Amino acid sequence: MGNVRKLNEEKKQLLINAIGNVVKQKRANINKGILLLSYEYDIPSSSLAKLEKGQRDVQITTLWKLSEALGMDFLDFIIEVKKLLPKNFKLIDD
Repeated sequence: MGNVRKLNEEKKQLLINAIGNVVKQKRANINKGILLLSYEYDIPSSSLAKLEKGQRDVQITTLWKLSEALGMDFLDFIIEVKKLLPKNFKLIDD
């Protein structure tokens, strides 16, 4: 049971890291700092910084808002995240 929990936490961290990497890359592409982006879209800067570092799990509503703030459709944002994950990535094993 402990190994399953550890494996699930590792998979969750891979996903959180991928999300953070996409946010950081897309934010850099639009030339906005964390403070400006967080101010403009009412997202706490500390939350955004932790998200980019893979230190914070995030609600879907915040992800949706971030994708729009980064000039992306939410589905396109998710596709970018998926590209950074291992092939056939699943959080839950069959």
